[in-house]
Amino acid sequence: MAHLLNAESVSVVLGARDVLAGVSLGLDDGDRIGVVGRNGDGKSTLLRVLTGEHEPDGGRVTQTRGLRVGVLPQADDPHATGTVRELVVGDAADHEWAGDARVRDVVSGLLDDVQTSVPGGLDAPLSALSGGQRRRAALAAVLVGDHDLVVLDEPTNHLDVEGVAWLAEHLRTRWPAGRGALLVVTHDRWFLDACCTQTWEVTGGGVEKYDGGYAAYVLARAERARVAQVTADRRANLLRKELAWLRRGAPARTSKPKFRLDAAAELVAAEPPPRETVEITATASARLGKDVLDLEDVVYRVPGEAGGAPRTLLDGVTWRLAPGERVGVVGVNGAGKTTVLRLLTGELEPDGGRVRRGKTVQVAVLSQSLRELEEVADLRALEAVERERRELVVDGKPVTASSLVERLGFTRDRAWTPVGELSGGERRRLQLLRLLVHEPNVLLLDEPTNDLDTDVLASVEDVLDGFRGTLVVVSHDRYLLERTTDHQVALLGDGQVRDLPGGVEEYLALRSAAKADGATAGAALPGAPATTPAAAPPASGASAAEVRTARKEAQRLERRLEKLQASEADLMGRMAAAATDHAAVTSLDAELRAVQAEREQVEEAWLEAAEVAG
Repeated sequence: MAHLLNAESVSVVLGARDVLAGVSLGLDDGDRIGVVGRNGDGKSTLLRVLTGEHEPDGGRVTQTRGLRVGVLPQADDPHATGTVRELVVGDAADHEWAGDARVRDVVSGLLDDVQTSVPGGLDAPLSALSGGQRRRAALAAVLVGDHDLVVLDEPTNHLDVEGVAWLAEHLRTRWPAGRGALLVVTHDRWFLDACCTQTWEVTGGGVEKYDGGYAAYVLARAERARVAQVTADRRANLLRKELAWLRRGAPARTSKPKFRLDAAAELVAAEPPPRETVEITATASARLGKDVLDLEDVVYRVPGEAGGAPRTLLDGVTWRLAPGERVGVVGVNGAGKTTVLRLLTGELEPDGGRVRRGKTVQVAVLSQSLRELEEVADLRALEAVERERRELVVDGKPVTASSLVERLGFTRDRAWTPVGELSGGERRRLQLLRLLVHEPNVLLLDEPTNDLDTDVLASVEDVLDGFRGTLVVVSHDRYLLERTTDHQVALLGDGQVRDLPGGVEEYLALRSAAKADGATAGAALPGAPATTPAAAPPASGASAAEVRTARKEAQRLERRLEKLQASEADLMGRMAAAATDHAAVTSLDAELRAVQAEREQVEEAWLEAAEVAG
């Protein structure tokens, strides 16, 4: 495995703050690394230093001779000139770039919207594109290149669920196994799990390294925190014993405490479910009553382009929200997701049909623009919350506004920062708090995760877990949708709201099937039943019979794994109970090793079967 670049004792100072302090790390051929950390901790700075764009204040960065690096910066040039074609494929003729499968895949995957909705298509000037379209064009320009190392800073910004899934698949299959390297900063946790085999956390001027994607990173970090707490508790106990010695002399001998080796598994197993669905539904029903918000045979039209015929966004839609329902909304850009929210709140009136609202409904909306904060721009963040309410009762206990502000990640300094000086992510969190202190029973969130880092996202999700009302979330963040909502619906551009029993995977399959049939974007049949379509053929190229056999084998192996895990837990419990019996512990340890060895074999077999099954 070739070594691509190396950083030795790199330090970067911005103002009076050490953003990076003596960081040493390396990147090899075949690495797929996701970079996470709080906003402002230095993720983008680290990328700029490694790519040579920013000279470090101390240490050095070395690259392999001839290394080809493709970089997508966090911010695009708003003053870029030229056309989309010139940016992405240069002066290559159509038959030249279209003959390259990778370039053709990138153009169709990222620029389909530009080709179909922008006058001139690929020959349109960059100045004619929206911010999201310019971002996708810049990403396409990087991905069409033949690079050894691809460095992407927030590539999923302005990508919808379908775009994120496409990008993850492209990066997974871009290089042969063990070749090429990926270094990506993103707050999209599903994307991290889908693409990355290592995670770097930028924190406190250093870089902590973890194996695996986001899920593995969270577990490893929780285990590190537990070990650190155990160490701190042990040190505190030693100090107390030392004080006791000074007071009364040598203490009596005591046995050492025993710690379980599977502490991480125990930590996860002891954690209750994120939210108690039955309790939330019961509470919501009591507060809301039977009727919440209903769209009944609603029709809504928007003006056509260049004075053309009006376009129908919603065509006879009936959609009812129940007390305590938690629903995520996905869909193609321009299909009317935000319009649906504005109809539910009464900000817009339908062209046909009606919107019914329950008598006890109290709606709160977190908009994309956050214009509501303009009137409190001169107030401190804490003052902006206290202006709405100083205290409320949560789970029977009074909670102050300052406690709520701290819960959503505002340090003491940031809590006293003027609202006008807060970052985009901080402003979004602040407005969410200002809504929640009024205790609404219906909460509508329009892209709530924009500009939020992974730690803050977890805090926001924790707050939403405790919301005991009806929740509607419009988002391209697949992880957030699956984490905070119980089911999803889709707007596919056909004027309907379609239920997705299969979740986001079903939505992606529907979109893929529509494209395969040569349909226009979102061309699902109006009123079609919400059934899960047949799965796409697996990447392994196996036959249908082989896929069915592999799926059955995977299910059998899953059942075997459950039994082995139960046996492992039982043996560990018996070993703990017989800790003083050396012979029993030796015998049980041998059994445990055999069970663990079999479990590893079964896991390997399951991975092989899952790869064939797709």
